[in-house]
Amino acid sequence: IQDRIVSIVKTIDDKIEVNNEINKNLVEQAQALYKDRFVDLHSFNGEMPPDWHLGEVSEIIELHDSKRIPLSSRERASLAKIYPYYGATSVMDYVDRYLFDGIYLLLGEDGTVVDNNGFPILQYVEGKFWVNNHAHIITGKNGFTVEMLYLLFSLTNVQSIITGAVQPKISQTNLNKMPIVIPSEAELSDFNSVIQPIFAQIRNLRAQNDRLVVT
Repeated sequence: IQDRIVSIVKTIDDKIEVNNEINKNLVEQAQALYKDRFVDLHSFNGEMPPDWHLGEVSEIIELHDSKRIPLSSRERASLAKIYPYYGATSVMDYVDRYLFDGIYLLLGEDGTVVDNNGFPILQYVEGKFWVNNHAHIITGKNGFTVEMLYLLFSLTNVQSIITGAVQPKISQTNLNKMPIVIPSEAELSDFNSVIQPIFAQIRNLRAQNDRLVVT
């Protein structure tokens, strides 16, 4: 019986690992598509189309930081472990209540805010969850979906907008003012139709992993 249990656990772990690798590849495919179209401009002979413009991040994001409520470890200790409690870089805990329900992008605000190459720490999250005050909570506007924002920021070096030598920080002000290329809404809509099936598969495999963990 013990050998059978070990075998089942290994099978579950292997399946989770495979799903994670598939999702990694799916993200890389989506990033390659975004880079080709909106960074390298291969579809436009390397030139920005006339109906695109140079703008700022404030034109394409909605910040929901005002809804954040941090919970201390002592407060969380007495709560049932149901919904993820996110910090700047990952799930820190689970709690019995939630602040958000849907698909959001979390971008690290202070502490660990970039990787070794200067790209922001991002979390593409869905469902019911809580967030502390160390991550910006973002959705899109003016043609940018959360998925488009994820790809944009994952390919954008943000080292220039970080402040604080001891405690690195990406403030709302600096994030909002960061210059970016903004494609036409028609172009965004067309590209969004290409990437949504990719991200739907990513979410499906994540959900499958969650069920496997519970099992």
